[in-house]
Amino acid sequence: MAADAPGQDPAGEDARIVSLEERIARAEHAEKVRQGTQVQQADDGSRLGNRVLAELIGGLAGGAVVGGTLDYFLRTSPWLLLAFLGLGIVAAFRNIIRLTTTKRPDQ
Repeated sequence: MAADAPGQDPAGEDARIVSLEERIARAEHAEKVRQGTQVQQADDGSRLGNRVLAELIGGLAGGAVVGGTLDYFLRTSPWLLLAFLGLGIVAAFRNIIRLTTTKRPDQ
């Protein structure tokens, strides 16, 4: 009597549904081939964005740490901090430009 209750799924899979899913998958694949679309992984853009962000933070932090440390020991505050912070920014932007303009092998 429990098998006759509404809302219950049948015990076995329906062959028509399996066949329909296979035909849909084949049609989607054929359409991708016809359009010539290249499959892009979802994380390609975020990986590049994370690298750019890491370059910016690393350049700023590295320049600030080196400049601040040298200022502390040489008593030249704030001049070396500013100079190395500028160098860190220049190095970060140079690396970002190099990252984004080089031709990657997968293209």
